[in-house]
Amino acid sequence: MSSHEISNTDQSGIGFKRELGLFDSTMIVIGSMIGSGIFIVSADISRTVGSSGLLLLVWLITGVITVIGALSYGELAAMMPKAGGQYVYLRESYNPLIGFLYGWTLFLVIQTGTIAAVAVAFAKFTAVLIPWFSSKNILFSLLGLNIHAGQILAICSIVLLTYINIRGLREAKIVQNIFTIAKTAALFGLILLGLFIGANAQAISANFSNIWQGKWIHLVDGKIGWVESLTGFSIVVAIGVSMVGSLFSSVAWENITFTAGEIKNPKKNIPLSLLFGTSIVIILYFLANVTYLLVLPLAGNPDGKDVMSLGIQFAAEDRVGTAAANLIFGEPAAIIMALLIMVSTFGCNNGLILAGPRVFYTMAKDKLFFKSTGTLNSKSVPAIALISQGTWASLLCLSGTYSQLLDYVVFAVLIFYILTIVGIFILRKKQPNADRPYKAFGYPILPLLYIFLAASIALILLLYKPEYTWPGLIIVLLGIPVYFVWIKLSAENIQK
Repeated sequence: MSSHEISNTDQSGIGFKRELGLFDSTMIVIGSMIGSGIFIVSADISRTVGSSGLLLLVWLITGVITVIGALSYGELAAMMPKAGGQYVYLRESYNPLIGFLYGWTLFLVIQTGTIAAVAVAFAKFTAVLIPWFSSKNILFSLLGLNIHAGQILAICSIVLLTYINIRGLREAKIVQNIFTIAKTAALFGLILLGLFIGANAQAISANFSNIWQGKWIHLVDGKIGWVESLTGFSIVVAIGVSMVGSLFSSVAWENITFTAGEIKNPKKNIPLSLLFGTSIVIILYFLANVTYLLVLPLAGNPDGKDVMSLGIQFAAEDRVGTAAANLIFGEPAAIIMALLIMVSTFGCNNGLILAGPRVFYTMAKDKLFFKSTGTLNSKSVPAIALISQGTWASLLCLSGTYSQLLDYVVFAVLIFYILTIVGIFILRKKQPNADRPYKAFGYPILPLLYIFLAASIALILLLYKPEYTWPGLIIVLLGIPVYFVWIKLSAENIQK
């Protein structure tokens, strides 16, 4: 047993309660993954790859990477079924510094930035039903920032979900299960309607007559700057660059590992929930894109006057899901999709808000985060960590920088995924006799394939999208001096 290993009980005698079964865990995986991305990002992907075949290939590669990653994490989850998940895997595979850099980036941007972005998406689609919450409705100015009604609603949703989670795991999992079932059923229903009712000959003819002839539309200030025909290596580059959107729509499945201290039979249920959850989501995502291609032409004109002429590439505000629904349902489409995305984003944020504080709790136990976040309340949940996360996410909502920050950390998230999968190989060497109730599926071939694919995408982003990569690296590297200052201060406090 590692000297770092956390027991299920803290110093007050209050411990985590194992209240999450396989179904609950799978709902957290699905719910944390499905937000608003699947309804939006296919527009940008379509502008980058420019063909139906390449659009589906992007989602297929994303799916393969995601499921292999989840199956590989299963070994680590079964081996170390403790609160903190990925943070613990990185700490044990490498050293406390690498674990800290992950936790630092998770708190500063990854978890909180995603919560802020999802909350603002919730508010944005609420404004379709209740225009008062529009981003154009400026309520007041604060420190030079114009605060609009949508930001206030976003913060209120974070506060409400944080409060529900503080009330206890049972309440949080009920919310998670209800909203995940609702949005999964609604997305599946939309796919079925699109496949059997919305499909039209015009879109099918346009999209499937030449499925591999790609064109990369480069936008300048929102207008078409130039169009690049894709051949040879440029196809690989376009696929790699376009995967920013599909990958970020498919992350957060690892959040279930953060809650390992509260899962019944974690050595079995975490790997199974990762397999079931990621597989269901990836299948839904792929079918959703098939639906888009059967209902809407991929190629479009930014000056088009209706959803057909705008196509997937230039769907209004990139809302591809709403454009497809418009052809299925007619005028009520905007309201139907707004309701679906409201349910989707609210449920997504509950899963993210639930999981993240378990990492900060574990870091505090390692004396690498604020001491108060390493305590549980009378309901056996890390309330102070929940409040800390909610406060920072709310400030990011007000700052309006969350979207930019998320762009920055796509690269960092990929790097941490790669490091974690490499950790499987390291731990097999460092701890050959450790209990491994589940072993990574297809080891070593599939984990190596994951590392190769993810590293290739990271390299493409580093070379061709430096604005996405270097700022993210800087955010991670800033954690190095913070780590050594924290260690020094912790040592001084112990001496006192």
